[in-house]
Amino acid sequence: MAYKYIAEAWSKPEKSYVDELMRQRLIRWRRQPAIVRIEKPTRIDRARKLGYKAKQGFIMVRVRVRRGGLRKQRPRAGRRPKRMGVKKFKPAKSLRLIAEERAARKFPNLEVLNSYWVGEDGRSKWFEVVMVDPNHPAIKADKDVNWICENQHHRRVFRGLTSAGKKVRGLRNKGRGAEKARPSKKAARGEN
Repeated sequence: MAYKYIAEAWSKPEKSYVDELMRQRLIRWRRQPAIVRIEKPTRIDRARKLGYKAKQGFIMVRVRVRRGGLRKQRPRAGRRPKRMGVKKFKPAKSLRLIAEERAARKFPNLEVLNSYWVGEDGRSKWFEVVMVDPNHPAIKADKDVNWICENQHHRRVFRGLTSAGKKVRGLRNKGRGAEKARPSKKAARGEN
């Protein structure tokens, strides 16, 4: 029952107690390193919904990612303004997927289960990443999550198999109109 109220408060942070909490937290978080292992989730309701359990083998990581589009250097050789290609370039990945990948590189023995947003300011966004140790006996014995121990899920975040990765790949759409998204956009075009 408590999770319901936590979820409601986080759905509209500016209208609840979360806004003031976040303001205080961001002051601390800005001084911390970009990738920090944390004891427990900031949003317990969201973490539990995404598969987190308070047991051995589950690790929480908070990642800071800078906001905005691609920072591209202005070409040195001559181009006309239209072909400079400096501004208005968007990354092909979402900031959440970038955060998951950075967490996976920092902890190479863990697999990314999922992630969620926890805060932002004018310069950065913070995401918490739920990570799992696929070699831990407690994970291998847990029937809800031991699928991640199988070989095909090795380094899954880098192959676009997490929720954020599937969204970026356009796999949220099904049926008519989505024929060219599966199994991947390249494969559907015949490039593979």
